[in-house]
Amino acid sequence: MSPFWDTGKGRALNVIFLFGALLALWELAVRLGHIKPFILPAPSVVLTDLARKPGLYTYHALHTLLETFLGFGLAVVMGVVMAVGVVYSRVVERTLYTILVTLNAVPKIAVAPLFIIWLGTDLSPKVAVATLVALFPIVIDTVLGLRSVDPEMLDLARSLRASRLQVLWKIRAPCALPSLFAGLKVAISLAFIGAIVGEFIAAQNGLGYLVVSSQATFDTTQMFAAILLLAVLGLALFYLIELFETLLLPWHVSRRRVSTSPTRA
Repeated sequence: MSPFWDTGKGRALNVIFLFGALLALWELAVRLGHIKPFILPAPSVVLTDLARKPGLYTYHALHTLLETFLGFGLAVVMGVVMAVGVVYSRVVERTLYTILVTLNAVPKIAVAPLFIIWLGTDLSPKVAVATLVALFPIVIDTVLGLRSVDPEMLDLARSLRASRLQVLWKIRAPCALPSLFAGLKVAISLAFIGAIVGEFIAAQNGLGYLVVSSQATFDTTQMFAAILLLAVLGLALFYLIELFETLLLPWHVSRRRVSTSPTRA
């Protein structure tokens, strides 16, 4: 049987233990170092502030999550469509790859103000930034997956007169799923960062806005509470995609649990 720490519950407990250990070290460093709360508040103070204002933090967290999921959803749809176009069209490949690499090379913090000018200061520019940031890994990994099909399998499909749509749906797509999920795990984190970047530039809601407004009022405790929430939510989003990968791809080699105990004759 697999070791306990290789199971889902074991990994969750491992993350909780490490997170708790970091908070304990943080608390110890603040108390032993006699650091002023204005400079670095203790985790106990930050958690107390979270418990004292749950409505405020929940409201801003939900707004950031909404921007993240909208941007991530658009990136998934656009990325998969672009990847299929790259695989089936040389013209699309030669033009789209160049555009994607160019856009990915441009710092998103430099592009965000343009979206604010074009789309205003409401939800749209944050979603646009999140989509732009998350698009690149989805396209790259999906193209890699769609092209990783065994050529002999494609030859067999052609000999059976399978259409391009049938080959895509029944052969290429299943082979591409592991690579797609690898891209999704990167993209969900990038979409989260993109939404926060948009909130840093111009926003009235969201955890990024809360960090900036706390800086303006020198409320270090509230700033750290928002940052702590960002860390927890970012971790949760990553493991959410991994959970879907486990449920949808139980057959893949990366999901198999191999016993580490030595075999005996």
